Amino acid sequence: MPARPGAGAFRLTIVTATSTAVPVRTGTVQRARPLSGRRTVTLAAVYYLLAALALTLWQWRDPASRTVAGNPYDADQFAWFFRYDATAIAHWHLPALVTTAMNAPQGVNAMWNTFMLLPGVVLAPVTLACGPQVSLTLLLTMGFAGSATAMFAVLRRWQVSVPAAALGAAVYGFSPALVHSAIGHYDLQFAVFPPLIVDAVLRLATGRSSARRGGLLLGLLVTVQLFISEEILFDAGLAAFLLLIVLAASRPREVPGRIAALAGGLGVAACVLAVIAGYPLWVQFFGPLHEHGSPFTTDFYKTDLSGFVVPSSFMLLHTKASAAEALRYQGQLPEYLGYLGWPLIAVLAAGTIRFWRRLPVRACAVACVVLEVFSLGGTLLAFGHEHAWIKLPWYWLQSLPVLSAALPDRFAIVADGAAAALLACCADAAVPALAAVATRRLPRLSRLPRLSGLSGLSRLASGRRAAAVVMAGAVLAVLPIVPRPLPAVAAIPVPPGWSAAFAALRLPASAAVLTVPVPMSTFTEPLRWQADTGQPGALVGGYFMGPAGNGQAYTDGSGLSQAGRYLNLLWADSGAGLPASLTGGVPASADPASSSYVGIDKVSDAKMRAQIAAWHVTALVAVTVQNSVLGRYLTRLLGPPSIVTGDIMAWRT
Repeated sequence: MPARPGAGAFRLTIVTATSTAVPVRTGTVQRARPLSGRRTVTLAAVYYLLAALALTLWQWRDPASRTVAGNPYDADQFAWFFRYDATAIAHWHLPALVTTAMNAPQGVNAMWNTFMLLPGVVLAPVTLACGPQVSLTLLLTMGFAGSATAMFAVLRRWQVSVPAAALGAAVYGFSPALVHSAIGHYDLQFAVFPPLIVDAVLRLATGRSSARRGGLLLGLLVTVQLFISEEILFDAGLAAFLLLIVLAASRPREVPGRIAALAGGLGVAACVLAVIAGYPLWVQFFGPLHEHGSPFTTDFYKTDLSGFVVPSSFMLLHTKASAAEALRYQGQLPEYLGYLGWPLIAVLAAGTIRFWRRLPVRACAVACVVLEVFSLGGTLLAFGHEHAWIKLPWYWLQSLPVLSAALPDRFAIVADGAAAALLACCADAAVPALAAVATRRLPRLSRLPRLSGLSGLSRLASGRRAAAVVMAGAVLAVLPIVPRPLPAVAAIPVPPGWSAAFAALRLPASAAVLTVPVPMSTFTEPLRWQADTGQPGALVGGYFMGPAGNGQAYTDGSGLSQAGRYLNLLWADSGAGLPASLTGGVPASADPASSSYVGIDKVSDAKMRAQIAAWHVTALVAVTVQNSVLGRYLTRLLGPPSIVTGDIMAWRT
């Protein structure tokens, strides 16, 4: 039974019913000494790491070039940022928050992008020694293992039994939301700190940590998450807020005694955040190239109602029909985050109803349901069909400041954390309930002194059987969300002659270079080549979030000019005559980006030369051959190339 909360403090105590016990000769029953907390967490971390390695097995076969299949554009962008971070560290300074290394000469406000400053800096030695993709593969693996370990440590801290905590942590760390986020969304997949942030808030609210110490810890955790993913930080804060509301509603008399300590701790955390991250936040919201709003269409990236129960091909248990239905999701697989499966949903619903009176179950259930409802967006999307007449709670929140930049489907990541904690709490509550049912008909042996030990053994056996039955049922419920090893694909290789061309050009480190293809959101190959080689130092164009003329955030900012898009069209049309090393073995006609260039007007030679001059570039480097459409066009435009090497043509401008 849960302990009665003490005066002036919330208590979320979950008494474990699966503790082992051993008989002694006197007939009494003593509890065995449990594993130490650190040792248990360490062992769990080892097992989760092995599971993460199994999940990322195909990436580790060649970690320098293989990435998760399905989202090359975001993977190239992250590789570029990791190289950018590592280059700055190699020169003994932190990466600049506003840089012209991309989108020269205007530049990019890195704080508005998936910068991942902290992981990029920490993994800079790996990036410099082995390349950015090795760092990303390592980050991916640690994201799965670390997220599960963090949840396990938090559940154990709140006295959840080891088996229940282990299963719940695995559900979170290897959840469908994190598995699908692994498709190029490294910032979302590395969800190690949200459980720790929520735990720090609850410890402040329940009086388990002082305002000074707890606030300091919370401030550090929030700052760390800020430099990984601001969006996940917001989602974790919302989850903590929902839990606090349930606590306050359940123990209203204790609110006055705890609110001062909680406010003090939050104040300390805010001070820590201001000291460490105050300047980066100022640069983001008030510095050069700051923006407002969201670059994405409102209410587009949201969970399809059918997505809760339709598994994709990334799940071990799926069908061709379910995989095809998941592929039709409008947000595509990297945003297919809502899947839980019928068995787990049924078990969570039954456990919530049966153990609703228990505060941990009630709090986790409310947080899970609210977050999942928010993930559905403003209007209902079901089986691929929009039902605009059905307004959901997020409809009235999505236009508010800050909230307008959040993508609702990503609430499913922290919702899975709440679901994992709910499953663990329900499992712990079910064990004594089932054991009590099993022992009701046992003889009342405890009245006989000589047989009291036998009575204890009978209850122990019933408890162990109950624990085994409950955990077996829980494991069966989570089988549909077990993932299969992540499919891998090779990133497009560096074209032959790329490094040799830049060595021959002998450009200054800060020189801006126009590459063809010109990088943009659907032509990210130059970002990957720059990330793999460190050349050139600055690129015209890029894949980034930036402000248009009115300050509104858009993908690629104001967009690539018509001249740049025309060069990309020529490069795509030249793909049929290019070596496979330049196209990744994919014909240009099969590139979905090619369709976006249909109808592009031809750019006159005078206008193209004027645009090249406006970019203030030191050199133009084209990944093409002389007899291609692009090669002949550039030769007519600029004259004979200064350098021809491998599959590269280069001009000094």
